[in-house]
Amino acid sequence: MRRSSDLLARGSVSSKSASFLATTLRLLRMEVFRSMTTDQSNLGVTHGGIFYDQQEVMKLHDMMLFIRRFEEKAGQLYGLRKIGGFCHLCNGQEAVCVGVEQGAKSQDYFMTGYRDHGHILARGGDPTEVMAELLGRAGGIVHGKGGSMHMFSAEHNFAGGNGIVGEQVPIGLGFGFASWYRNDGRATFCFMGDGAINQGAVYESFNMASLWKLPIVFVVENNQYAMGTALNRASAETHLYKRGISFKVPGMHVDGMDVLEVANKIAEARQHVTSGEGPIIVEMMTYRYRGHSMSDPATYRSREEVDEWRAGRDPIARLQQQMVDAGLVDAADLKRKDKEIKQQVNAISKAAEAQPEPDAAELWQHVYGNPIEGAYPYPGKVG
Repeated sequence: MRRSSDLLARGSVSSKSASFLATTLRLLRMEVFRSMTTDQSNLGVTHGGIFYDQQEVMKLHDMMLFIRRFEEKAGQLYGLRKIGGFCHLCNGQEAVCVGVEQGAKSQDYFMTGYRDHGHILARGGDPTEVMAELLGRAGGIVHGKGGSMHMFSAEHNFAGGNGIVGEQVPIGLGFGFASWYRNDGRATFCFMGDGAINQGAVYESFNMASLWKLPIVFVVENNQYAMGTALNRASAETHLYKRGISFKVPGMHVDGMDVLEVANKIAEARQHVTSGEGPIIVEMMTYRYRGHSMSDPATYRSREEVDEWRAGRDPIARLQQQMVDAGLVDAADLKRKDKEIKQQVNAISKAAEAQPEPDAAELWQHVYGNPIEGAYPYPGKVG
């Protein structure tokens, strides 16, 4: 390419035109240089006044997509009768698991009901151990003795996976009391469903938590149905974030299908409870695409209702659109990521299936905090 000065010397263009050309070329060179040296941290998504950089957004997306594909694989294995017992999947509710983790701290305590796969994965649990637990393998996160409903990890401050409806709430109360007593700065995130919130022990826990101003965030995952019963058929007050009013527990109403909104509001809730203001209720409006459990055909709702939530409110699709709009990814990038995650989940499934079942002697382990020496296993009972 000939320089503008060369063109001017040869009389090809006027002095005015050459000046304009030189300026244009200089600006183009500056733009090329700027694009080559742009700080990638300036790329991201702003939501509710909070900026999430590209790395954070990708992490949230990848974890939600991983949980979705993990749960789909679990459903396949259940259909093949490789997973037994109860199995409750969280397809559709990924933004709650992932968004709460984003707004919380690693030192915080978590406990939930029996729809717990997504929560332990979002907390950082080893996915092979989680899958092995579903399959009842020795390498499971609780050595194959808990199954789908009883994931647990002291390493990740995850106190279950609890099988009795609402039982985790008074347990969460105890964790919150411990943090208050120790003044350790931790928050307790106690999850429950829209069915569990009608349990009596929940209100006893609200009262005590408020009385002592404990640092507890009560997260209500309102997926519209308590097993097969619609919320408005079982609850006189369907605005569940208001359930703490009589105990002076404030509430927040959150779009639980928007992972960035969940993260923002959880950060606010955590600040509230760790500042000595006492507990708070955060109602997450969400939806599960599958039945209550793998044995539930979900005939109590229409296909049109499910499709409406899938098509218009899906948490993964919503974040993907924001990512595309922000120039972080394109359709090909998303397709490649999905393929990569599916391959990861398939590899995890194979590794978990290859593990042995627990030895029968494992039954006697972890029964007591301090085992009685010589008492277990009983002679001749385990071999």
